[in-house]
Amino acid sequence: MNKNIAVIEGDGIGPEVTKQSVNVLNAIAKKFGHKFNYSYCLLGADAIDKTGSPLPAETIEICLESDAILFGAIGHPKYDNDPTLKIRPEQGLLGLRKALELFANIRPINTYQSLLHLSPLKIKIIENVDFIIFRELTGGIYFGKKEINSDGTIASDECIYSKMEIERIAHLAFQSAQQRRKKLTLVDKANVLETSRLWRKVVQEISSQYKNVELNFLYVDNAAMQIILNPKQFDIILTENMFGDIISDEASVISGSIGLLPSASIGNKNALFEPIHGSYPQATGKDIANPIGSILSSAMLLEYFGLIEESSLVKKSVQWTLENKFVTKDIDSINFSSTSTIGKLIVDFIEK
Repeated sequence: MNKNIAVIEGDGIGPEVTKQSVNVLNAIAKKFGHKFNYSYCLLGADAIDKTGSPLPAETIEICLESDAILFGAIGHPKYDNDPTLKIRPEQGLLGLRKALELFANIRPINTYQSLLHLSPLKIKIIENVDFIIFRELTGGIYFGKKEINSDGTIASDECIYSKMEIERIAHLAFQSAQQRRKKLTLVDKANVLETSRLWRKVVQEISSQYKNVELNFLYVDNAAMQIILNPKQFDIILTENMFGDIISDEASVISGSIGLLPSASIGNKNALFEPIHGSYPQATGKDIANPIGSILSSAMLLEYFGLIEESSLVKKSVQWTLENKFVTKDIDSINFSSTSTIGKLIVDFIEK
């Protein structure tokens, strides 16, 4: 197989973790006789520093022509600490999602037996947790009209959803549920928000096409509590943009570290794969960042290409690494391995 992959290293620890993922993909390509061609492009604070734009036109062009995109992280303290700036790194990622029509963010949440003791939650609560969050990615309050009055004392953010936007991700979520434990939970705030009431109406209509899938509803505040109290009850969680952003980060504590979790952003023609962690500027250049989330994102990329055996081997290599207690500083602050060492161990496992 010959595939073109756009690589966006991004900001902070992005280049360090993405480098390990590229090494893993190269090991897979060599072992299975594939060819992956990489095109590197800019996004975020790195792009602003070099081009003045958080999303250069060339980046959109390269991504549109690629078979998939591997992305690192976005964000920089100089922008985070100054809310008055008009040009911000996050605009680059939001703009790219919109340009590529990446409407569905898919975040698997699971646990590793060897790391259960590291979660702040009790082992009996999190053991064997396995669910997926489907987060709508191009609508809602993040993309709505934003206004602030002339003296900066009143601000508003508009939240808009259309039936079409809800339908297309709902179908993906139902189809995933059919392949798993056949249970889907819609998370919303339908007791308050008109957009949430539209979500309920549309998802209920669609559910008639998936009669073997059990459909449940939870208000987002209750869902946030249930993810901590009883995460085993979930199979597929479907939700809108902002709610999905919040609860998926909350769910990361179940695994023991946000650095372990991958994600995929899927559209009709394009797909982007990234760890869910941020740019973690405090760790930049220190070789201590956790590359597992990025490496598992590359496994999701392989699965997107239909390379199931290859994807399974990457996941198996990660499992072996963690079971043998090769972990980064975020997991064990005393006995830890470097970013590059973890990457090399996983590559060695794949090769041998």
